[in-house]
Formats: sequence, C-alpha cells, structure tokens
Amino acid sequence: MILEDSPIPLLVIAGPTATGKTAAAIEVAGAVGGEIISADSMQIYRGMDIGTAKPTPQEQRQTAFHLIDIVDPDEDYNVALFQQDAQRAIVDIHRRGLLPILCGGTGLYIQAVVEHFDFPPGPRDEQTRHRLEEKAAELGTEKMHHRLREVDPEAAARIEPQDLRRIVRALEVYELTGQPLSGQQCVDETPPVKYNMLSYVLTCPRALLYERIERRVDEMMKRGWPGEVRRLHRAGYHRQMQSMQAIGYRHLLEHLEHGGELDEALTEIKRDIRQFAKRQLTWFRNRTSFDWLTWSVQQRWKKAAELLIQAGRDLTAHR
Repeated sequence: MILEDSPIPLLVIAGPTATGKTAAAIEVAGAVGGEIISADSMQIYRGMDIGTAKPTPQEQRQTAFHLIDIVDPDEDYNVALFQQDAQRAIVDIHRRGLLPILCGGTGLYIQAVVEHFDFPPGPRDEQTRHRLEEKAAELGTEKMHHRLREVDPEAAARIEPQDLRRIVRALEVYELTGQPLSGQQCVDETPPVKYNMLSYVLTCPRALLYERIERRVDEMMKRGWPGEVRRLHRAGYHRQMQSMQAIGYRHLLEHLEHGGELDEALTEIKRDIRQFAKRQLTWFRNRTSFDWLTWSVQQRWKKAAELLIQAGRDLTAHR
C-alpha cells in the first residue's frame, strides 16, 4: 500500500553524455518495475531525435519514458516548467506502484527537482530587451556572453555562448533589478514533494568518454542526422530558436545555410560535445549529494548497472 504522506522513493541517474545512463535506467526499470523521467533539456523537442540521442522507438516500447517529445522546437520551455512537469510525473508513477527514475545530464533540471528551486517571476521590459538585442547585433553573441560572465557567472556557466535569447534575458533581469538572475533562483528547504532518494553519477575515464563521444557522433551521422536537420530547416526552424542552439544542430544548420565542408562541421561538433561533457563533469563534482559510479570496460558498466538495480530494490522494498 502506498502511503500518501510518506516520502516518494526516487532513483536519480545523472552524469555526462555518452556514459550509458539511459541503458542503465532501462535495466533498472525492467528489474524493479519503474518508469523513466528524462532530465534532458533537448530531448523535450519533437523531431529532434538523432542528435539528442533520444531513446529509440524500441527502447521506448521496452520502458515508459516521460518528458520526451513534449514541445515543438519553436515553443518556449524552461527549467521552471520542467520542475512542475517532472514532479507531476514522479507522483503519478509512484501512485501506480512503480519506481520513478530521474535520468539525464541536464544538471540544473535535476537540481530543480530534487532541491525544489523556487522560481519567482523576473521583471520584463521590452525597451531594455530591444536595446540589448541591438547591442548583440553590434558586438556579437560571444561578447554579450562575456558581459554576462562579468555580472552573473553562475548563469553564464549554464547558458551556451551562442544562446542569445537566454543571454539577453539574464542581462535584462540584471539591468532591471541590479541582481543576477541566478540569485533569484533559491532553494526551498520545505519542498512540496519529499523524496526517499538515492542519487548517482554514472561516468567513465576521460579518454574513454571522449572516444565514446566520437563514436556516437559518427553513428549519428550514419543514421541521418544531417537529413534530420534539413527537415527541421524546411519546417521553418532556425538558428535563433532555443532548440536549435543544441550542440550539433546549430553547426549543421550553419553548414546547411552557408556551405563549407561537412567534415569541418563534424570536427567542431565533436569538439563542442567534449567540452560540454567536461562542463557536465565539473557541475556534478560540485554537488555532494551524488555517489559516483565510474566504469572503464563493459563488465564494469554491468557491475554499475547491477548496483543501480540493487539501489532501486532498496528504494522499493517498503512501497
């Protein structure tokens, strides 16, 4: 019997890209009876399947996934909406007698759920925003990102240097309030949903991680990633959209619009994903609530998956 007032069991599987998180989460879900909530800020978009390493149709038939394919690429979505959607999914999964498994590499999404950020609405001013957009057109996006690092380094660390919309928004809040946007996102010590939680970072040594990233990108290209981007472009999605700032999509869109060698774009994609994985590792290292599972060969990955399965069993022992 599920007690409504008791903490909800929650297994968190986090970590950098290409470390086998999804496969491990599927193993756990199958072994203990669970469903997966994707904590990936790009897998939310419909039509962006290959380049976001979205679970395959076969994997989605094998295990129920939540918060995948929930918005179109031209729709706005943010961490506050994810927090609400993820908490609803967790409660729903729990009430059906299953284990919620929060799995992904977007650290802020995970943190917003498990620590329950409070998101007060920030001020908006169209004139200020328009002035900042004009400044960006004059100076370039990278210089605007540098300005954001000066006034709000925490927000700058979360926002990609090419994501002009979010850069402008963070600078807008700072100019209107004199306070960084990151400082207006606080942690609620008494979250409305309490968890009996076990949290893990699944990772592997740096050299192996980079090798896996390179192989994954090559496989994505073979599966038709450029064609996927071409279809999105024909549907009217462009590089100024938040969704199209995803690593690889913006590179391939630029290649599509301006030409150049595809091999050059591929090299840049691999480089930027390696850098992204490095930032993910740094982010998770700064959090003390995670246990780390590091594997170097497939047999050790299996051992890590077995440990995660046991953690799931421990969480569901008294449900």
